[in-house]
Amino acid sequence: MKCIKLFVVFSLLITTSCVKDQPQNVVVETGSSNLKESVQFNVAYGPHIRQVYDIYLPSKRDTLSTPIVFIIHGGGWIAGQKEENNDFVNLLRSKWHNVAIVNLNYRLANDSNQIHHNEIIADIDSVYHQVLRKSNDYFLSKKTGILGASAGSQLAMIYALKYNSRIKCIGNIFGPSILNDWQWYNTYNAPTGLYVRDALKQYVGKAWDTTAYKAVSPFSNVNMGSQPMIIFHGNIDVSVPVYHSRMLSSKLKDLGVLSEYHEYVAGHSFDAKQTNEIADLLIAFFKPQLK
Repeated sequence: MKCIKLFVVFSLLITTSCVKDQPQNVVVETGSSNLKESVQFNVAYGPHIRQVYDIYLPSKRDTLSTPIVFIIHGGGWIAGQKEENNDFVNLLRSKWHNVAIVNLNYRLANDSNQIHHNEIIADIDSVYHQVLRKSNDYFLSKKTGILGASAGSQLAMIYALKYNSRIKCIGNIFGPSILNDWQWYNTYNAPTGLYVRDALKQYVGKAWDTTAYKAVSPFSNVNMGSQPMIIFHGNIDVSVPVYHSRMLSSKLKDLGVLSEYHEYVAGHSFDAKQTNEIADLLIAFFKPQLK
């Protein structure tokens, strides 16, 4: 049995469970080189202790066929770390043999250090461009996708939708997409012991401001030219309301943007069976976009 630990990145709860090893008759897709698999941990992209990423390089990778997927951790913008994604990273690697994965840290939102939306986006952008500059050294293509969970999903969505049109597809795992949601803003999040507004104030850099909060809301930044997106959400999520994802999915469909929406009987986490299915669905959605 191989244990899959799914970290819940807004409420900071952890669900641990086990799934069986993958069947051996999976079709293996690889590149054309003779390169060995390689993992580099804590590659620096800036001077701050949190400005590091891990990069997982598959065997047989090449600059024509090996795409790159960036993964962003959650934690309500004010907490969390890339290691929380490790088990999901390994699950994806076990199922998708010809993908490079970049699992990144970023500076956490903090009023006293003046780290807010712009600084976090700058970190994500720095990772993206450093990896792309080194893509020939890594023997990777420049075809990129991005995903995250919870607050990390909001960051993945807004970065791709608003700041980087080169990203070809987006994965949204129970991410908040309507930050200018007054009802949610005033919600008490029992697992963290905080009101949602306590985290949003630090992330956006100010208390409630309709214009500022709308500007960083993925829902308000999708348009007819937006990248394909796959969305996953639990229908009893008490940390990020499921209507965020339902409304986003509906808007994407109305705009004619390629998208999928998958809803589960789950809270702000998924069990092992759901996590396994999510990995399969995400890979199936990403692969055609990253050919």
